[in-house]
Amino acid sequence: EASWLDDETKMYKNFVENSFICSKATQTIKVINPDTQELVGLVPENTQEEFDRIVAKSVAAQREWSQVSIQQRQRVMLEYQRLIREHTEELAAWICLENGKTMADARGDVFRGLEVVETACHMAPHLLGDSMAGIAKNMDIHSYRYPLGVCAGICPFNFPAMIPLWTYPIAVTAGNSFILKPSERTPSASLLLAELAVEAGLPKNVLQVVHGGIGTVKRICQHDSIKAISFVGSNQAGEFIFQEGTSHGKRVQANLGAKNHAIVLPDADRQAVTKAIVGAGFGAAGQRCMANSTVILVGDSTLDWLNDICAQASELKVGSGWEEDVDIGPVISVESKHRILDIIEKSVEQGGQVLLDGRNSEVSKEGNFISPTVLVLDSVDNIAYTEEIFGPVLVVLQAQTLEEAIEIINKNPYGNGCALFTASGAAARKFTTEIEAGQVGINTPIPVPLPMFSFTGNKKSIRGDINFYGKSGVQFYTQLKTVTSHWPYHPTDLGGVTMPTTGKS
Repeated sequence: EASWLDDETKMYKNFVENSFICSKATQTIKVINPDTQELVGLVPENTQEEFDRIVAKSVAAQREWSQVSIQQRQRVMLEYQRLIREHTEELAAWICLENGKTMADARGDVFRGLEVVETACHMAPHLLGDSMAGIAKNMDIHSYRYPLGVCAGICPFNFPAMIPLWTYPIAVTAGNSFILKPSERTPSASLLLAELAVEAGLPKNVLQVVHGGIGTVKRICQHDSIKAISFVGSNQAGEFIFQEGTSHGKRVQANLGAKNHAIVLPDADRQAVTKAIVGAGFGAAGQRCMANSTVILVGDSTLDWLNDICAQASELKVGSGWEEDVDIGPVISVESKHRILDIIEKSVEQGGQVLLDGRNSEVSKEGNFISPTVLVLDSVDNIAYTEEIFGPVLVVLQAQTLEEAIEIINKNPYGNGCALFTASGAAARKFTTEIEAGQVGINTPIPVPLPMFSFTGNKKSIRGDINFYGKSGVQFYTQLKTVTSHWPYHPTDLGGVTMPTTGKS
């Protein structure tokens, strides 16, 4: 049972006026439990009229909220993080139901988002401006960071709590209002988080939640009153949102696809690396934008490590996320499962070798289950390498030297993350210096920065030039205003028709 689900229609409600309100939409999208294929509810495709009213409420709310002191806005976040901690199990349960993640992984989803809320509790130093006295006689200059106005977030299915929490806690603490569109496949975590935000003290309409698919996305991109958009998701959607949003004068930060690599050198700790590779490749059924989906084994001696990787991967238990001993849940949808299986089949046709085959998972006929699969490729032109699979499939390549492995990674169009496993500080320094990916792990399989830093994917993995959370996140949701003031004590010349200059003798 949930206050955001209508008992009769099973329709998910919008979060407007700090309460759950039914949409008048007639078009809907099904939310399906990936474990069982059972219908959880129906997401409405909001009408243009509804959306316009919601934006108008956000505009009005932001005017008042921006006048609230930063200390008070931080106190709301301080209470908010406490409430999220208290409701972690409930949030994780909704993630498990709609996304299929294991409960342990769903708890991690919530916690990594919670860390961003914690940093928002101490935002004031990031909002400090600059000043200089006496840039000319009786003249001073000051800069301030101001909120943008109404901001919006468009979120993916794979992190129903973490990605929303990357966005609006920073935006609203900086003085903006926010319209959140959760994934149409996993909306409940966002709705519960919105309810908790109100309990924490967030005023009416500072945070609103709307639903829908491409229609709602277009409305967000095109509405004049929305000043900035944060997006995480697929390449196709991200490229559209970036182009559509920026063409309508908005700031857009968009995290897109990825092909993350891990290089294994022969001097690395074999046992530790095996565990790390298996966890980073197959955790969350491979549905992470920072999943280590490609391993490059350097030198002939490391090829034998494949036996260890396959053996450990085969021991992972696949099943319903509700079962505490399960390691991997289902992929999000039937369509996603079919796409993954199709890529594996085409990869084999192109010369890929299946060392561990998880295509015939016997967990359940109803669920979208695929067991861990390991593919060894002899070409970077193979579809399993050129496509982001987004499933429990580990691709293996071989290189003879570290230089060759670095060259493979740098030629890939994506640049989200990468890792090197080694006992050599010299190799680690060379890798860190020469690699082009934006997030680098040394003996760290998934190098996602903590929120006091920023998420720094690059190349084709991001559109926009200001990153998520951390100092960059604050900069994205604020704008600089610079004030130059002249206060002469005695009457003086304030300027004429010629170009004004200062400090000129």
